[in-house]
Amino acid sequence: MIRTLVQYGAGNIGRSLIGGLFSRAGWEVVFVDVIPEVLESLDRERRYRIVVKEKEESEIWVEGVRAVDGRDREAVAREISSCDLLSTAVGPAILPKIAPEIAAGIARRTEPLNILLCENLRGAPEIMAEALAKELPDGFPLSEKVGLIATSIGKMVPLMPVEVRKRDPLEVWAEAYNKLIADREAFLGSIPEVEGLVARGSFEAYVDQKLFVHNMGHAAAAYLGDRFGAVTIAQAMEMSQVGPVVGSAMRESGRALVRLYPWEFTPAAMEDYVEDLCRRFGNHALGDTVYRVGRDRPRKYAPNDRLIGALRDQAGAGVGSEDTLQAVAAGLFFSATDEEGNRLPADIEFERLFREKGLRGLLREVS
Repeated sequence: MIRTLVQYGAGNIGRSLIGGLFSRAGWEVVFVDVIPEVLESLDRERRYRIVVKEKEESEIWVEGVRAVDGRDREAVAREISSCDLLSTAVGPAILPKIAPEIAAGIARRTEPLNILLCENLRGAPEIMAEALAKELPDGFPLSEKVGLIATSIGKMVPLMPVEVRKRDPLEVWAEAYNKLIADREAFLGSIPEVEGLVARGSFEAYVDQKLFVHNMGHAAAAYLGDRFGAVTIAQAMEMSQVGPVVGSAMRESGRALVRLYPWEFTPAAMEDYVEDLCRRFGNHALGDTVYRVGRDRPRKYAPNDRLIGALRDQAGAGVGSEDTLQAVAAGLFFSATDEEGNRLPADIEFERLFREKGLRGLLREVS
């Protein structure tokens, strides 16, 4: 019998990673979204293309998918009431807002439901638990009926060019890396056997590794690259003023994590992780831009996020932060735009706060 995954959010990660993994494992994938052209295309085509951007470009067709309009609460609840697994990739701002529809589906179920929270958001299970509790009846046994599973997403997916989006709103580009790390201890019952779904104990260690090595290094490449005129991350990594500093900053965080989680990480394994990231950041075929990676600084300068959080870990572990600090400083003056010359309003506001309140005042505002 074919198993069904309901994937909330048909964005780049939903399509390139989650939909791809589960479809290749033989699952039916039902996307929930609200964008009309995406819904129409999924219903019409019942498949979409992933272009794997490496030196040797390849393509993967994800077959047997369909869509449900997220504005149709009854239809969403009906799908959730009978699915085998639910996953979300909607972003931190939207995550609590989809709780009413999810709760309506949960209330109809007799079997427990595991929910993969693919949000790269610290505290995502707690946020969703609080939001669901407000929607479900008093006394509902949430912890017995719902497994809220944090994940760590390392797959890099660039912004799609405007002309490609117009031609095919479903096509998505991505690197070859294809793993979804999940918190083993949070599953209720058995863990689905899906190639690329990797369940880990000591999950917090892997969250910190992703955030304070991968995400921090990626931001460092964007901010230092922008400072020296790079448009893409790969261009930045080739610059003598950028690539070595990015690698060194990631090693600063790596050394801190080896000290903080000695039972989980070794120096050699951490060095392999950093070297692999440097190689992946240097992927010209992916075309990932410093704009995409560096934008939304209020979130990225938050106290527990990739930059300030990395500095805190390094200080707590007694590790130097010279090159991480270079990245933090460069990001204060980040000015990259998208392909149409636009910037995020949040980044413009970030600069206003920095001008008017200085660094301390800025960090207080974004905390």
